[in-house]
Amino acid sequence: MQNVIEVRGLKTQFDERIIHENISLSVPKGSIYGLLGPSGCGKTTLLKEMVMLQEFHGGAIEVLGKKLQDIGYDDAMSLRREWGVLFQAGALFSSLNIRDNIALPLVEYSDLSEAMISEIVAFKINIVGLKASDAYLYPSQISGGMKKKAALARALAMDPKLLFLDEPTSGLDPISARDFDALILKLRDLLGLTIVMVSHDLRSIYDTLDYAAVLDEKKVVYEGNLDNIFGVENHFIKTFFSGVQR
Repeated sequence: MQNVIEVRGLKTQFDERIIHENISLSVPKGSIYGLLGPSGCGKTTLLKEMVMLQEFHGGAIEVLGKKLQDIGYDDAMSLRREWGVLFQAGALFSSLNIRDNIALPLVEYSDLSEAMISEIVAFKINIVGLKASDAYLYPSQISGGMKKKAALARALAMDPKLLFLDEPTSGLDPISARDFDALILKLRDLLGLTIVMVSHDLRSIYDTLDYAAVLDEKKVVYEGNLDNIFGVENHFIKTFFSGVQR
């Protein structure tokens, strides 16, 4: 199976503190891949490194065939258009309504007409499960679940191949969280996405992930599907997954 992300021998260090040491993992095309581990293990840092929001200090990351450690400006700008990112709190612009939040990447990075942009935005609003009438509401006027969906629609605005999700169900009630999980699965199949997700939500992890990498003690202590994770001798894994039956 083709891999769309390859991480090899990655090292990340903040001053004297080493976050990652010799981390390697592979994200298969078309999969939903989880970055798991205890708080402070560097899951979100790794995700930020994959999307070029954080520098790393050794090793290599390759995304969609591009080596990030020596990528040039033009290739970096092109690559950023191949992925979408859903930040943990949504990161919607409070001064823009939902329609304009979603349209922003298209306005900034495409030469499409206003009519075409409006058509694309309407489609993205529909596929994430929002109503057409929600388009002119502002972030302060909508629920947490609607904010997540609006931010997801913005992440999908440029028709990316890759989607990065940082704690997508955090802050949602259990019903909204399961609804969001179902949406992620539907969109992966509908749009042919590869999805990389940081999560602590055990139900979401079991309902959505095809593969996972567990980070602990600065390294990857497990990579693979969840069926084989129970044989790993690791305190976090034993504690986090204790009593769970898939």
